[in-house]
Amino acid sequence: MANSFHLADLFESVAATAPDRLALICGDARLTYAALNARADALASGLAARGISRGDHIGLYLQNGPAFLESFIAAVKLGAVPFNVNYRYGADELRHLFADADAACIIHGAQYGSLLDSIRGDLPKLRLTVAVADGSGAACPLSADYAALSAHAPTGPWPRDADDILLSYTGGTTGLPKGVMWPHKAFVFACAGGAGYFNPHGVLVEPGDIVSRVADAYPLKIFPLAPLMHMAAMWTTWSALLNGLTIILDDGAHFDAVRVFDTVEREAVNLIQFVGDAMAIPLRDTLIANPGRWNLATIVNLGSGGAVFSAALKEDLKNLIPTASITDGMGASETGVSGMAAPSKDGVMRLPAHDGQKVVVDGRFAAVGEMGYIATSGHTPIGYYGDAQKSAETFQTVEGRLWVVSGDAGRLDDDGMITMFGRGSTSINSGGEKIFPEEVEEVLRTHDAIYDAVVVGVPDPRWGEQVVALVSLCPGAVAPDLAQLRDAVAGSLAGYKMPRRLIIVDQVLRSPAGKQDYRWAKGLALAAGGTA
Repeated sequence: MANSFHLADLFESVAATAPDRLALICGDARLTYAALNARADALASGLAARGISRGDHIGLYLQNGPAFLESFIAAVKLGAVPFNVNYRYGADELRHLFADADAACIIHGAQYGSLLDSIRGDLPKLRLTVAVADGSGAACPLSADYAALSAHAPTGPWPRDADDILLSYTGGTTGLPKGVMWPHKAFVFACAGGAGYFNPHGVLVEPGDIVSRVADAYPLKIFPLAPLMHMAAMWTTWSALLNGLTIILDDGAHFDAVRVFDTVEREAVNLIQFVGDAMAIPLRDTLIANPGRWNLATIVNLGSGGAVFSAALKEDLKNLIPTASITDGMGASETGVSGMAAPSKDGVMRLPAHDGQKVVVDGRFAAVGEMGYIATSGHTPIGYYGDAQKSAETFQTVEGRLWVVSGDAGRLDDDGMITMFGRGSTSINSGGEKIFPEEVEEVLRTHDAIYDAVVVGVPDPRWGEQVVALVSLCPGAVAPDLAQLRDAVAGSLAGYKMPRRLIIVDQVLRSPAGKQDYRWAKGLALAAGGTA
């Protein structure tokens, strides 16, 4: 029985309570909780034999599959620190991420081996890379073989304690990835629902309560559609693991709504979790285009989080899948789950204000009607890894208590709710991916023809927002077209950060202090429509 809120302790109790229950379905793979636990033990032993130990940081550079969950669980069993890696990153982004995270070990898909090898020399703290066969056929001579490590004889258990952390990498507040340091207990309650979502007993009070949460859990199968490298998908996954649910993963390289519904029908899925309109639109359109193709009567909930989920889409999906309730969650890498969103007349959504969620204005709590930033307290991270300055900006003490000031603009209303108005900064949300203009602008300015650049997001019916670049040219330079520009910066930017439209301007307007005029840029982008 678990004696702490450490994820390894809790998971081992789940496996002991329901060893024969199916934990994971992914393609042809099917693992019980006992098997998942045993494979994680073996992998942890293999990593330990190669010198990876307590406190080492382990990057999970993987697409969806059993290896992702096995690696995460193995890392926490070792007392190591797992962190997520966006597999869409290019070499420059990966180089920064792995250096920022002080990566000692990287477990990667074989298809990423050559890219990883190209930056290996820039990562002096990296001691071990492990290649997972992924069907690509890529050879990885510099990496250990995942299958071999996973066959190691168990040698645990290993020391662990309540001070252990996870790293959740987000875009941060500067345009570069930032590692949010989550203590295990805070993660359990703020991100994984305290094991209280899928059982009649509610959240854990003591660690030993995990036994009843698993023994009396509702028999559900949950299907998170987002890649596990998005921590919101890991929140869903751990919420399910701590109740002994069956998790279905999509191991396709790209989102495919037909494949999703084929899986839902075949596996009798009950709960589907996705990311806003970017996934909701193809789900809806696929159902409309294929009336009666699938038996979806097992679905009881469609839940979104991480991006805008339009009211019209909610209504459409409810009509198409009448057995399902529709939920819309709100949260951030720095705050965990903030709550279920309610519709707003003048903002993006509304959230409840309570003792652990308020609006902060200039280091104090907002009065009714005031605008500020939405902040949370209680089970929170302890800062950004290796960045005391940014930690101080986001993790603030207000009235003697630590609060995480999220950067989401909000207003405290007189009915005890908070109206949210979106990011207080200029960040762009495209399909659930957070994109910071400053990062894209810096890369664009490296192009020989570009003198200055400003990047904004404009509404997109599927993705929420799309990236538009407004650029001025160097004297005598020939303007690149959009395809040429994208090709030129492909090595420095992930695909989702690439401009989708390009506008050539005589001059990028700036304030007297040198800051870009984003209001002007967005107005021009909306009026001009962009050029390709």
